[in-house]
Formats: sequence, C-alpha cells, structure tokens
Amino acid sequence: MNTQRILAHFQESADLKLKSAAALSQPISQAIELMFSALSNGNKILACGNGGSAADCQHFAAELVGRFERERFPLPAIALTTDTSILTAVANDYSYREIFSKQVQAFGQAGDILLAISTSGNSGNVLAAVEAALEREMRIVAFTGKDGGALAKLLTDADVHINVAHSRTARIQEVHLVAIHAICDGIDVALFGGDENE
Repeated sequence: MNTQRILAHFQESADLKLKSAAALSQPISQAIELMFSALSNGNKILACGNGGSAADCQHFAAELVGRFERERFPLPAIALTTDTSILTAVANDYSYREIFSKQVQAFGQAGDILLAISTSGNSGNVLAAVEAALEREMRIVAFTGKDGGALAKLLTDADVHINVAHSRTARIQEVHLVAIHAICDGIDVALFGGDENE
C-alpha cells in the first residue's frame, strides 16, 4: 500500500508537469524576458512568499547570486524571507501583512522585479508586497496555483502570471520549482547564448 501511494505522488506530479508545460511555456518565456531586461538595465529582483514558497524565493535568489548551471558573474536577487530581525520586528510592531511590503518600500525601485509566490493567490502579505511594488513602478512575476486568487486580479498587462491550475499545494509547488529552474536557465541563455556544452 505504501508503495502504491508513493507511486501515485510521482505519477500525479509527472502528469501535472507535462500538462503544465504547454500552458506555462509562454508566460515563463515572458518572465525570462522581463527579468533579463531588468537585470541588463542594472535593476534587481526581489522575491517573497510563505512556507514552501519562501524556500522557493531563497532557492531562486541563490541561483542568481551564486550560479545556476554555468559560471557567471553574480546577479542581484534578494529573498525578502530571510532576515528574521526585519520579519519579526515588522510583524510585531505593525502586522504580519506588512513583512514583505515594508521591504519592498525600502529596497524596491522603478524597473525592479518582484517575484511574488502564493499557491493560493490569496496570501495577505504577498498581496501587500505586490501593491507596494506596483506603487513603485516595479513589474511583477506572480507564481500562483488554483484560480490565481486575489493576486491574479492585481496584475497589470505589463506583469506576468504563471498559474498552475491545480488544487494540491504540493503539486503546485513542484511545478513552480520547474518554472524557477526554467527561468534561471533562460536568463543564463539570454546572457551567454546556447547551451554551454554546444
């Protein structure tokens, strides 16, 4: 029984990834173009999310500041999920809803990108960060699941929405990770051209 349950996880994940590939290839391509353009112009990428999505933000920032699959100069990306002093001070003194928006107000500038990740599309602190970013004339790349929630309604035509239309958080996060890796690869290709092994 345990084996069957484990196999079902792999099968559902694989099926959703294949199904999502066609639906998400265009918005992922748009996200690559938006991020590469910002980075080329000396701007940076800020990222926010909760729980597993916070880990995805940190993973993304690490791939840009360090490297993805080839050696290159560091690229400016900041996960807004890591400074416990800022997070706890803002949550305690203001509200948990403002833990990311305060940082967007402090670090974000026109032309920067906010990578906003919320599997439900309804995380209050992510929504507040998006609102703050739009006020600062930043562009948004939103990763959501389900129907996109309230986050989908905040986006403008200049923003990018990568929506995994599925109900299970774990499956949504698994597709989000593939999308993150595809974006990191796309940025590297935009910087250097084709595959480094070609």
